[in-house]
This record gives sequence, C-alpha cells and structure tokens, in this order.
Amino acid sequence: MIQSLPAFWAVIPAAGVGARMAADRPKQYLLLGGRTILEHSLDCFLDHPCLKGVVVSLAADDPYWPGLKCAGDSRIQRAAGGRERADSVLNALLLLHAQGAQDSDWVLVHDAARPNLARADLDRLLAELADDPVGGLLAVPARDTLKRADANGRVSATIDRSTVWQAYTPQMFRLGALHRALADSLVADVAITDEASALEWAGQAPRLIEGRTDNIKVTRPEDLEWLRQRWANRG
Repeated sequence: MIQSLPAFWAVIPAAGVGARMAADRPKQYLLLGGRTILEHSLDCFLDHPCLKGVVVSLAADDPYWPGLKCAGDSRIQRAAGGRERADSVLNALLLLHAQGAQDSDWVLVHDAARPNLARADLDRLLAELADDPVGGLLAVPARDTLKRADANGRVSATIDRSTVWQAYTPQMFRLGALHRALADSLVADVAITDEASALEWAGQAPRLIEGRTDNIKVTRPEDLEWLRQRWANRG
C-alpha cells in the first residue's frame, strides 16, 4: 500500500501558548510518556517513508525547542510563528516555496498538540486524497445531540447532527492552493480557524475523511490526563 501513497510535506504550527492549560510552559512542551507532546505529534510523520520534510513554526523566543532531540533532525526546518495559526502556516509555506517546493506538492498541516495520530489514519488520508482535486481533512461525525444557543445561553434550536462533523488534523491540500487561500483570506481579514476554512472561503469543498475519535487535541488539563491514562494502560 505504501508504494501507492503520495509524497508529502508536513507543517506543524507550534507557536501557541495554550493558555487554557494553565501550565508553566506552552502545552506542546508538556510531557506525555516521558517525551513532549510536540515530539509525539511529529513521530507519525518522521516515521513515514513518503515524507519529504517537516516545517515547524515556532515563536521567535521559544526556549524549549532547542533542547529537544528532534530539533537536530535534518528533515525538520524551523519557520517563524505568527500572531495567528494562519500566519504560522503561511510562513511555513513561504519557506517551502523558497526552497523549491512545487505548487502541486501535497502539504499536511497537523496540530502541535495532537499527539495520538494513528498511522492507519495518516495512510487513509493520503490514500483517499491522493488524486482529489481539492484535498481534505481527518474528521469525526458528531455523535451527540447538538444545540444552538442564543445570546442568553438558552437553546434556540437542535441541529441535525447527521450533517455535522468535528474537524481534526492532519488537513491535506496542495501547496499552491493552500498558500493562495491563506494569503487572500488574511488580506481580506477573514477569520480562519483551520486550513479547510481557508479553502472553503476560496470557494472549494474539502473532503471529509473519517478518522479515529482518539486523535484528540490537548486543550485542557483533562485532555492530557486522559491521554496519560490511556497510554499507561497500553502495557
């Protein structure tokens, strides 16, 4: 199967501070199984034979990255982190362009604090989108009943959950198309929460690829505790 999968670049925006974790450092540098969350998030890509390289977007004054073993990996390049996620991703894409990457190259953008990506999910994303004209993202169908709230915190409607998915990462798009969508949306001052929303704003319809529900993003302390317990039970 691996022979049929496309080559790709990976981009990891990792300049955020993760304020909701209330920790003494950005959440991507908190420990999970003896290593940082960021190292785990990188593992699935660094172990993949179709990887062309990785760009990690980091804050200029990041004191933690140089101390990681992977910081010396020749496959990883560092780009400047931006004020928002879209700025960090765009800086990474500009770096890839400057070094000769082509508009037609696939780029997978993955959250720095999403350390439990399964190799099977990564391969499924690559296989399903290899010839897709737009690209897409890992996602999970909504399982619970969903409510729309009004300004007073009261239910205004029940949403049809059959049409709602929770967006995960990686999100996989062509370098040129993603670059243009992000750059244009930033100029237009449009709120972009992930790469798919930039392509949507540009008039495209990214494809949803169902992934595992345990590919969670560490946002709050209980997320990290859940992962620590899950990983401890593996043995």
